[in-house]
Amino acid sequence: MTLSYRQPGVVLTDRRFTVPLDHSRPGDETIELYAREVVASDKAHQDLPWLLYLQGGPGFGADRSVGRPGWLGRALKEYRVLLLDQRGTGHSTPANRQTLPLRGGPAEQAGYLTHFRADSIVRDCEAIRAQVTGGAPWAVLGQSFGGFCLTTYLSLAPEGLATAVITGGLPSLDAHADDVYRAAFPRIERKVTAHYARYPQDAERARRIADHLLTHDVVLPNGYRLTVEAFQSLGIVLGTGDGTHRLHYLLENAFVRTPQGFTLSDAFQEQAQGMLSYARHPLYALVHEAIYGQDARPTAWSAERVRAEFPQFDAAKALAGDEPLLFTGESIHPWMFDCDPALRPLRETADLLAARTDWTPLYDPARLAANDVPVVAAVYHDDMYVDTAHSLRTARTIRGLRTWVTDEFEHDGVRTGGGRVLDRLLALVRNEA
Repeated sequence: MTLSYRQPGVVLTDRRFTVPLDHSRPGDETIELYAREVVASDKAHQDLPWLLYLQGGPGFGADRSVGRPGWLGRALKEYRVLLLDQRGTGHSTPANRQTLPLRGGPAEQAGYLTHFRADSIVRDCEAIRAQVTGGAPWAVLGQSFGGFCLTTYLSLAPEGLATAVITGGLPSLDAHADDVYRAAFPRIERKVTAHYARYPQDAERARRIADHLLTHDVVLPNGYRLTVEAFQSLGIVLGTGDGTHRLHYLLENAFVRTPQGFTLSDAFQEQAQGMLSYARHPLYALVHEAIYGQDARPTAWSAERVRAEFPQFDAAKALAGDEPLLFTGESIHPWMFDCDPALRPLRETADLLAARTDWTPLYDPARLAANDVPVVAAVYHDDMYVDTAHSLRTARTIRGLRTWVTDEFEHDGVRTGGGRVLDRLLALVRNEA
């Protein structure tokens, strides 16, 4: 049964699908997927082509927008849009500390989560496409990790694609997680340097907060243990269009004077816990490094190991001298499963995933080299989350792919660009730009 309802300018329809947990064993266990169909109110009865949107992440459900903002408004001019909650997210059989114990212990949970990578997501898309489009190929827009999935789509099932549009999500085809993070930490450092250049007062504020955390045991209202490493990880916002401003406003309200002296304010703690908690997207933490696994090498907590190669990120060393405190971001560390109450019960599961040595390939270089699907990609200059050099190297291996390299937007440009990014890419893929 489907349910349709209205928001300003759009008609929404809830869609649910049943797909195999393991597509290589279609007769075994199934899971449920949820997607929201969106069409412009004045086009609701028209026969429009379909555009599937693959959200960034991993681990995030599709956008919950109101009306037709940004890229969605542009897409609705010519498409009927399907916003898919990828498996394990949103309403699509969510995977979290509450539901995963239904699978059994940590070993069973880890085995279950091996089915939540890009290859399974693509096969989900192909399983539901016939029900949505009647079998016709559809256009797909992949943002960030959604672009990783779309690159897998081009590798596994290009016949399902009419057009492929990638924004900030061209992955390396062969980089191990270690290679990804060795490229990432210098980019993050550049973003932090740029933040302090914009807001020089934040350098001392950040040092003061870090010093407080090194000498006090701070537990946020939701039970999150705020260590100095956790505080540094707030730098994950610096790769977004407004992230530097959000971080600045967080830091300026950090301390309040009390009868016992200065301490971290309730306002700071409330905002920080909202930014740090993985309660809404635990799958991001669980499978983040697994999205880079493609061979017999374990990811083995790659970001944590590689971070040790960059001593400038050590908070205690920075505070012992006069170096600025460096924030981090776009990396998952084992201590997060100790600090975050939403992740604590899943620590052993995460350890088992980090130790796996049987990852299968996600991309097919030969098939990509023979690609005949119209495909275009926005590559953001010095993207904090996806290495630009990796993206451009991949772009050169996909036959017919056209790139738009820009520093006008950050990684979330398709959301913040008010439809301009999607408009430019659709024109490019149609050879109109």
